[in-house]
Amino acid sequence: MHSAAPSMLPVGARWVAYGRDAWLIYFQATDSAAAFEQIQKLQRGFAYCLLNGLREVTPGFETLLLEFEPGLRPSPAELEQSLAVTEPPGEVVPAEPVALRIPVKYGGVDLKRVAEHAGLTASQVIELHSAAEYTVQLIGFAPGFPYLRGLDSRLITPRLDIPRPRVEAGSVAIGGEHAGVYPIATAGGWNLIGLTPLRLFDISLADPFLLKPGMRIRFEPI
Repeated sequence: MHSAAPSMLPVGARWVAYGRDAWLIYFQATDSAAAFEQIQKLQRGFAYCLLNGLREVTPGFETLLLEFEPGLRPSPAELEQSLAVTEPPGEVVPAEPVALRIPVKYGGVDLKRVAEHAGLTASQVIELHSAAEYTVQLIGFAPGFPYLRGLDSRLITPRLDIPRPRVEAGSVAIGGEHAGVYPIATAGGWNLIGLTPLRLFDISLADPFLLKPGMRIRFEPI
């Protein structure tokens, strides 16, 4: 059963019980950029909350998932009270001074397809793709796979009708309105336009994920 949205949430947001030990918060923003800002703001708030049993906070395109230890899921009212008491003053989080540069050797198997769909040359696709600055909207699908907001609208290209059974790790791709990079070898249906030697996911590191939601990146041709 849906509960009334606490006042700490943006107008129109609502709580949904997600199993017995989690809450899923739905955001109803006018556009994806507005939803992203709302989700980031609330995620920062929960990062400062000392909530008993909170295991993980996972952002989505229009959702935020709060997972708790079994039997310790609080009520929405208790969550709101924790936010009101512990959320730090001020909402401004300084942006990284320089966007992370991801080197790319362009020339993927779908570069021509993207160019033909856009009515551009391959060189123009590369120029537009590498000129934009992207924001990591979320990590999903595969460990460390970034959904990147900021793709030039001229490069929006539908995903493949039939996904490939294997895509090479480091493949730089376009899927609909998002750009992305395959961090591991896996099946996938995005349009492949290049390859980066940079490792986005390294299980040997204490923090295996190079990219995190909110980070800014740029692609640099090599």
